[in-house]
Amino acid sequence: MNPQQRFHERLGERLHRGEPIVVVTIVDAHGSTPADTGSRMIVTEQGIDFGTVGGGRIEAKAIDAAIQMLRSKAITKHVDWSLKADVGMTCGGRVKLYFELWNATPWSIVIFGAGHVTQSLTRLLSTLNCQLTCIDPREDWIKKLPDCVKKIVDEHPARCVDSLPDDSFVLCMTKGHQSDLPVLQRIFATCRRFPYLGVIGSNAKAAVLRKELGEAGIAREQLSFHCPIGLFDGDSPIGNHDPNEIAVSITAQLIRERDRLRLTKS
Repeated sequence: MNPQQRFHERLGERLHRGEPIVVVTIVDAHGSTPADTGSRMIVTEQGIDFGTVGGGRIEAKAIDAAIQMLRSKAITKHVDWSLKADVGMTCGGRVKLYFELWNATPWSIVIFGAGHVTQSLTRLLSTLNCQLTCIDPREDWIKKLPDCVKKIVDEHPARCVDSLPDDSFVLCMTKGHQSDLPVLQRIFATCRRFPYLGVIGSNAKAAVLRKELGEAGIAREQLSFHCPIGLFDGDSPIGNHDPNEIAVSITAQLIRERDRLRLTKS
């Protein structure tokens, strides 16, 4: 089996596993370079998996760039590197690399509660590239959600916290603070660090939740969550109390936080 066949075989194995990877390809090379045009490698979160784009500093720099893509979930990237000026090599050559993310995991959004706002919110979010999950003990409300939503009916939603992906954006939108509280308590008690955690409600509700979570033994410095949720114009939320307008406001905040986190990681 020649090197190209081995590369495609390894790529097929990785794609079959569903693990996010970045394929790095030298699409152009001029002058003295450590690898030729067409050289490729596969990179995972752990580093290089298969192939090469020349070894040494250029490969290390390319691996770092690929891992940053995996973390930010950027789909493609082009670079044009002078090996001397950009990579710090004594070679006088120049390479152009193309990075492509495969098996990108979609944006995970998990909503506790399937009430009126969630019904509107999931219809709006379903138009975006995301994986939606909704958890609620009420089967009749869960059934009303769009077909694309992963629907979980559980009498004790808090016990679903442990199985949520680490990169989930989590929203507590249950019937009230008494049903939000067990979910939040489980999140903080198990030290889950979701990139976004929001609770629908007012500043007064947020104060009550923080007080009760503190009384349950959660340290004050852990109690980081958005409440109220959505976008604000000064101290006032945008839009009115219509579930569809609230859904627009929440969606805008989620997109803003997602993009802010991607910039932080890049």
